[in-house]
Amino acid sequence: MQTRKITVEIPQGLLEKAQQASGAGITQTVRTGLQLLAASEVYDRLLQMRGKVRFGRTFEELKEDR
Repeated sequence: MQTRKITVEIPQGLLEKAQQASGAGITQTVRTGLQLLAASEVYDRLLQMRGKVRFGRTFEELKEDR
């Protein structure tokens, strides 16, 4: 995976809240935030599908396949 070094200006309070929530340092907190933002589109599409997809197997049958 290639990485890219960037410089961003972030409000101090926002960064502190994000770091407190993540329990990580600045770099990992920013990475986590970007990953969540990137994944949010997929979550939105999944929510739009709620109730529209029918499965041929029951929950109990799926549990047995573990």
